[in-house]
Amino acid sequence: MSELTVRLTDLAHGGGCGCKLAPSVLQKLLAGQSSAQPYAQLLVGTETGDDAAVWQFDDEHCIIATTDFFMPMVDDPRDFGRIAAANAISDVYAMGGKPLMALAILGMPLDKLPVEVVRQILQGGASICAEAGIPVAGGHSIDSKEPIYGLAVIGLAKRSNVRRNGGARPGDVLLLTKGIGFGIYSAAFKKHALPADAYTEMIGSATLLNRIGETLAGSEHVHAITDVTGFGILGHALEMARGSNVGMDISYGDVPLLAMAEELAEAGYVTGASGRNWDSYGSEVRLPPDIPDWRQKLLTDPQTSGGLLVACAPEHADALVSEIRAAGYPLARTIGTATNGPPVIRVT
Repeated sequence: MSELTVRLTDLAHGGGCGCKLAPSVLQKLLAGQSSAQPYAQLLVGTETGDDAAVWQFDDEHCIIATTDFFMPMVDDPRDFGRIAAANAISDVYAMGGKPLMALAILGMPLDKLPVEVVRQILQGGASICAEAGIPVAGGHSIDSKEPIYGLAVIGLAKRSNVRRNGGARPGDVLLLTKGIGFGIYSAAFKKHALPADAYTEMIGSATLLNRIGETLAGSEHVHAITDVTGFGILGHALEMARGSNVGMDISYGDVPLLAMAEELAEAGYVTGASGRNWDSYGSEVRLPPDIPDWRQKLLTDPQTSGGLLVACAPEHADALVSEIRAAGYPLARTIGTATNGPPVIRVT
């Protein structure tokens, strides 16, 4: 079998973070499984759906541990590996940490894919790990019906630099570091409707490491961080609102978008996960009465290796945006504010 006889995306029923279980399903599965006690050193567990687990091992330092894997959203095996690795490492950056090493998670239908294609997936992931300055120190592999790849990642952070998805304060400004629209682009790609320049944009965004998170966590003016992945910008903002016990106002016009995101969404290139996301948390979101359905789907669009959502002191927001852009995130901008009140997202 040659590499060109089968598309990776044809071997998977879904792709990227669009494969994640819906938020409502995940809540049911985790109900009653609190991890907080009796482990006093476990600073962050499953309580608020945060990005990674955090374990304090001495007075100053914490270990960060996470895992992330999914099925392909692109056909180029190296691109798939690069995206999956960047997405997994992002959880460590979102907690304010520095990645130390990774373990590969691999499931492949070897009766359908040549070994060389699988090798390219692993090489793609390893190249992103090298960019992050960490080794792939081992892992585990199985023969599976669908292609699966990802990483378990271990990181390190100062105790004072750990940032949770809770911690936002009323009056904080919300920043987003990358554009929205990955799920829409991937839906168009699967239907052979994504132009070559848009594909390049999608890969560039998804393989851009969120290493700025480690820098932001060193600022006392940054109060909360999370990365935006499978639940969409509304879902991850709602997790931050719940964890912080604040409301949030988001301006649709200020949300950064990939260049063709609106055009493709309006044309109907959306994922099934977008609808599942809305069904899970739409009751806690207030949208303008005249908003088009396709814009709603854009706001619930599942991101794969998306940007960081950051809550910071308002007087420092402009300076932080400038710092983020200078670090290589040109679409970074302010998108809203945290408010007093119940954890509800209001979109204007």
